[in-house]
Amino acid sequence: MKDYIGYEALSQAAMRGVVREALKQGLKTGALPGDHHFYITFRTKAPGVAIADHLIERFPEDMTIVIQHQYWDLEVHEGHFEVILKFAGVPQHLSIPYAALTRFVDPSVNFGLSFEKEEETAANADVLTPALEDKTKPAESHPEAASDNTVVSLDQFRRK
Repeated sequence: MKDYIGYEALSQAAMRGVVREALKQGLKTGALPGDHHFYITFRTKAPGVAIADHLIERFPEDMTIVIQHQYWDLEVHEGHFEVILKFAGVPQHLSIPYAALTRFVDPSVNFGLSFEKEEETAANADVLTPALEDKTKPAESHPEAASDNTVVSLDQFRRK
């Protein structure tokens, strides 16, 4: 059946909104509250990503950054965020659209989201991919972990 409403795209946009709002928490005091910290994985060559060429060479597909203690000039916009992080002791400015994200994890509360690429979202309107990630391995996907209730999948509730 054709999804004329576009639930998959709406879900992906809502999850990206969660990331945006979580990042905004770091704007209030210049630090994230409590023990919160974020592992954010993104596609380095996605449209709109602006990072140093040497970082793209080092991470040609995906890159995971950590927003915790040492970040500067965090800016949270509607469609992207910007931050300065140090790589090998050298500050680098990164501008990352939310559409480039593939994963967001806050291991302090065992929370995580996985995202599809935008073209996959349109092509796979049947698949919803939000997931709670394993706290011990925040940068890895664990879709097989459904038996221990760490992955949320709506497939089990769908009518066949």
